[in-house]
Amino acid sequence: MTIPLTGTTPPLQSDSPAPGRDQTAFRCGRCGAERTATTEDSYRKAAGAHRDAHAVWDRLNSIERDGIASILRTILSAPDLAVELLALTDGSR
Repeated sequence: MTIPLTGTTPPLQSDSPAPGRDQTAFRCGRCGAERTATTEDSYRKAAGAHRDAHAVWDRLNSIERDGIASILRTILSAPDLAVELLALTDGSR
């Protein structure tokens, strides 16, 4: 199922799904980020996550934005670290 969107560009040929599968693109009107999805559910998740990211970002001041960006870069590059930090957090309650 293709979800019609205005203001989106078609995906590049190399990004196209297998023949017989539909694909849709999401382009953010605020920052221009582009995401593609092959199912309605994955489209909704991608668009929702992006919307939520904007909502969180908008609440932060510049110092908090720098801090969270640094933390995310560190944690996302080391999944085992993220697991251990969550374990420490859960154990300190």
